[in-house]
Amino acid sequence: MIRVGIVGASGLAGGELIRLATQHPELELTFLGGSSSAGRRPAELHPGLRLDLGLTVEPVPEDLSDRCDVVLLATPAPASAELAARLADQVPCVIDLSGAFRIRTPALHDRWYPNVPRTAELADRFVYGVPELVGDQLVGASLISLPGCFATAITLGLAPLVTALGLNLKNVVVDGKTGSSGGGLQLRTADLHPLRNGAIAPYAPAGHRHAAEVRDFLERSKPGGIEALSMSAYGVSHVRGLMASSYVFTDDEVDARTLHRAYLRFYKEHPFVRVRRHNETLIPVPDPQAVLGSNFCDVTVLHDEEGGRIVVLSALDNMVKGAAGQAVQALNIRFGLPVETGLTMQPVMPA
Repeated sequence: MIRVGIVGASGLAGGELIRLATQHPELELTFLGGSSSAGRRPAELHPGLRLDLGLTVEPVPEDLSDRCDVVLLATPAPASAELAARLADQVPCVIDLSGAFRIRTPALHDRWYPNVPRTAELADRFVYGVPELVGDQLVGASLISLPGCFATAITLGLAPLVTALGLNLKNVVVDGKTGSSGGGLQLRTADLHPLRNGAIAPYAPAGHRHAAEVRDFLERSKPGGIEALSMSAYGVSHVRGLMASSYVFTDDEVDARTLHRAYLRFYKEHPFVRVRRHNETLIPVPDPQAVLGSNFCDVTVLHDEEGGRIVVLSALDNMVKGAAGQAVQALNIRFGLPVETGLTMQPVMPA
């Protein structure tokens, strides 16, 4: 069994990690870390988890080497940066769900995470963990930084254009919509139910750090590239799930048939990315409600010939494929397990 510690156990992502870890046949939950919730049981913090794990949340000790084979950090970026520095050479693997190590370029990191100091040496040791795109780098990796929820959807949507078809994307404009769970459990006026319900709130209309993360990663991909990528993000009234609509402009010649076939080939061996035609079901897809509770990312690519653009739609559950599920997926690859282990749950719909 692989001994797992979860730090940030009281948060939404922490609760989802506990849920997935307890149903995974190869994982043993041996440590729950936190500060404000120290001394509390998981069932107290997460009403859906009526489990007696024999564990309570405790402060992170100086040494976890004798308790964990892997530590999952579901903590804010400043806390993750500090904890990763302490745990990096102490446990075999650290998987960070925060943004502390997602952006490799120092200047870009400082722009989007000005309050998250880190050393360049430590940052360079992290693998940016998109399992479908860097799976070989995850095998045996000691430090893994998971992409953000929007970044996961956008990157999986754009990767076939850049790395398979080798297109030069002159301009990519992303429209992102996400539910309230994307903001975590922080109490903010804008997230109160009377203001959030029924709303389409433009909380990041002129830029989002996940867009910087995507470009930072894909700029290192070949043979294609991205000249410009911008994003506007909106909060909508549902709780889970997100949709990233990427509008791609390129001078390269493309057509609908070539695009769809390229996506099918690219993700043929990757069970958690479902390439779909938007009219293949009773409702148009991708739709976040068609993936809720699962580790799937549904992707559709269309050619808007009249508008001179490629439209890529990506939908996922931000709590699973956008966070905890992707962490378990990366963990499976890291420790040589079949990628689907513990992640075979189908979507719950309606939800």
